[in-house]
Amino acid sequence: MSSSLSSTLSSVIDLSKIGNYPQGYDPSKHGPFDPSRYYGKPDTPFGDVKLTELPAWISRREKGFKQTAGLISRAYWRWNLKYIHPKKANMAPIFQAAVSLSILFYVMNYLRIRGHRSYKYH
Repeated sequence: MSSSLSSTLSSVIDLSKIGNYPQGYDPSKHGPFDPSRYYGKPDTPFGDVKLTELPAWISRREKGFKQTAGLISRAYWRWNLKYIHPKKANMAPIFQAAVSLSILFYVMNYLRIRGHRSYKYH
């Protein structure tokens, strides 16, 4: 049973590509690997895009699960290297986590909370 499951899984997902360096990474050209850096073909940064060029810029983006997962991974590593790994880290990641969780739980419980509004009838 497990052999049929693994053969089905390997036909859907190419397991040899999991855990490897990105396709555009070249150690001789880029130096040590940085998980927060995009090694694909460079494009105009989002901050430099004019409003009239925005639809064309969005259409040039690669869309899909793998690209979205890479985007989230790079953002996580960028945050991690900036707030968690420095020698003199401060309380910023703890405050960010507390505020994020507060907002998340407020949104999750909004339907119950909105019944406790105070109305003025005058």
